[in-house]
Amino acid sequence: MNEPTSSLTTPSVLMVDDTPANLELLSVMLKIRGYRVRAAVSGKLALQAARNDPPDLILLDINMPEMSGYEVCAELKADEKLKNIPVIFLSALSETMDKVKAFGSGGVDYITKPFQFEEVEARVETQLELRRKERQLQENYDKLRDLEKLRDSLVHMIIHDLRSPLAGIYGFLELIGENTRGTLSPDHTRYIAEAMKSAKQMIHIIGDVLDTSKMEEGKMKLKLAEWDLVRILQEVTPGLKPVLEGRQLSFTPPKQPALIMADCDIIFRVIQNLLANAIKFSPRAGGLIELKIESSGNRVCLSVKDNGAGVAPEYRQKIFEKFAQVELPAGRQKYSTGLGLTFCKMAVEAHGGKIGVDSEEGEGSTFWFELPLNGPGPLAGKT
Repeated sequence: MNEPTSSLTTPSVLMVDDTPANLELLSVMLKIRGYRVRAAVSGKLALQAARNDPPDLILLDINMPEMSGYEVCAELKADEKLKNIPVIFLSALSETMDKVKAFGSGGVDYITKPFQFEEVEARVETQLELRRKERQLQENYDKLRDLEKLRDSLVHMIIHDLRSPLAGIYGFLELIGENTRGTLSPDHTRYIAEAMKSAKQMIHIIGDVLDTSKMEEGKMKLKLAEWDLVRILQEVTPGLKPVLEGRQLSFTPPKQPALIMADCDIIFRVIQNLLANAIKFSPRAGGLIELKIESSGNRVCLSVKDNGAGVAPEYRQKIFEKFAQVELPAGRQKYSTGLGLTFCKMAVEAHGGKIGVDSEEGEGSTFWFELPLNGPGPLAGKT
């Protein structure tokens, strides 16, 4: 090992030791290998030097007056700008507990004096290479985050611009249906109804995209009021009857109202999405969707159970992620869950609640969410 791994800038090393002879010897050797080397004879001077010009790596002695190497390392790790600098302890202390304490204070390696320079060089280069890889990984991550933000902004802009034309299409289809009632053939009437259904689904998708973006950015404020969850559910179900297509809905209201502090419109959308999801994945022939509301302690739970193909264990968390794709048992078909379930998760959590799914492949799924009776706590309510 004659030279450090090439990089855009020459790696800098800060050496900390209260013995000038040690500093001089190691400094000469590292400079010959192409490193930029600075020296400090005390912990306080080392901290000052690191803050003025953060090095790529620090070689740190332990036994020093005023401030030990352990204390210096702990202060470095407590500083947001310096905490990622690798620290290699270089000490005559050879007991196991000394090494344990060094690693506990934030050190990444430990070299015992007297040392062989080849060993020091190898360990320094190893830690510098890890540091370079870490920086490159962070840079790549930052670039991906920027690209993701750009993509989300573009999607948001396109989706927002589509909302008005789609609303116009739906409105004109509705007018055509009303003005031509009784004059069109059954097939043409059905075509208009199907087109309206598709337009309405697209409008719902647009709403999910826009509202999910608002929640992610913390821009959607909850309009909290006391509501009966049973009443909200009963207002959702009539609008879904046209898309049931033979499937059956079953719901027995509880004897007592299920009062919650919530944003009615958002919870309405959550229930609507869960029901639409259950309808989508239930068989038309013999499809049964069971709804249930139960109260326990200071929380109320709503569940939507279907008799569809079910969800495999490895997908039960993934289906709540943005644009997730799940594989169903029947023919191993893949279906996109879009943003509907993502919206549900964020909306429920904004209310201080929880959402999940209980499922077995081939035995259907039960999607559920529970909400606190008294509304979200101070942190959840900020969404």
